Amino acid sequence: MKRVFSGVKPTGHLTLGNYLGAMRQWAEVDQHRADALFCVVDLHALTVDHDPARVRRLSRQAATLLLAAGLDPRLCTLFVQSHVDEHARLSYVLECVATDGEMRRMIQYKEKAARERERGGSVRLSLLTYPVLMAADILAYGTDEVPVGDDQAQHVELTRDLALRFNQRYGQAFVVPRATHPPVGARVMNLQEPTSKMGKSDDSGPGIVYLLDEPDVVRKKVMRAVTDSGREVVYDREGRPGVANLLEILAACTGGNPQALADAYGSYGALKKDTAEAVVEVLRPVRARHQELCADPVFVEGVLREGAERARAMARPVVDAAYRAIGLLPAVAEPALNAAR
Repeated sequence: MKRVFSGVKPTGHLTLGNYLGAMRQWAEVDQHRADALFCVVDLHALTVDHDPARVRRLSRQAATLLLAAGLDPRLCTLFVQSHVDEHARLSYVLECVATDGEMRRMIQYKEKAARERERGGSVRLSLLTYPVLMAADILAYGTDEVPVGDDQAQHVELTRDLALRFNQRYGQAFVVPRATHPPVGARVMNLQEPTSKMGKSDDSGPGIVYLLDEPDVVRKKVMRAVTDSGREVVYDREGRPGVANLLEILAACTGGNPQALADAYGSYGALKKDTAEAVVEVLRPVRARHQELCADPVFVEGVLREGAERARAMARPVVDAAYRAIGLLPAVAEPALNAAR
């Protein structure tokens, strides 16, 4: 079986975009077709100013929602990044292979650093180097495929470059992964700013549907979604982004086709109403299962503990081999130390 790795960053509450673009695909397809690992990448949440208690709370919530979305620990490995030391171990080695220029060309770094400077804050070094940590997340497991949205494709390309460069310079140590892109729904846009991605770290709450929003809150947000000039319902992502976003959300929730759905509606109001109800229904079982899991925290903790143990067993041989290949002296085993004394 192919090995698949993907993760979620606990920098905000998970959204409809996270679910339709990634989580549902992981649960319905990836964990059944591949040796799949899914990770709450909490180390990545430290690249910007943060509240430690909030990061811990969101990490637990993200893991619980991944289970609620349908991830089955009998079929996949679910764990928290910081529970497996090999991520940080490998990240430094890959920093010794990456270049400063590569890091500064990363589009997300440019955008996030610019926003941080506009706020008068300082840019953390980890924000510059976090694509290398992401590469370590992927390469530590011999990953074949990385399901990502378009905004993360550049990081997977960097991962491929680092793997190839390491293999050429120091010997074959890593599988070179490839990015895979989910179908419709992969890039759900903000309901108030339909040219911007529905991101969990954004502050514009009215444009974001969170997985744990109450049904009436979901309906209100969708009904207030920004549309476009004109009255005709047309699927045109470039010219009519607001309507296109609603059509794509409805298609992703119902299994339809955005273009075909556009032909079925004569008004924005009817489209919004049906989209709102479709979102409520697709999130209903997730919210119900999340409530059940919150009542059984011992189960969730056990899943994460066992997941970390399995992940560690997979990653350690790969990282140890990379250490040896790049020239680091292997650690001396404890029995040999005792014998020398």
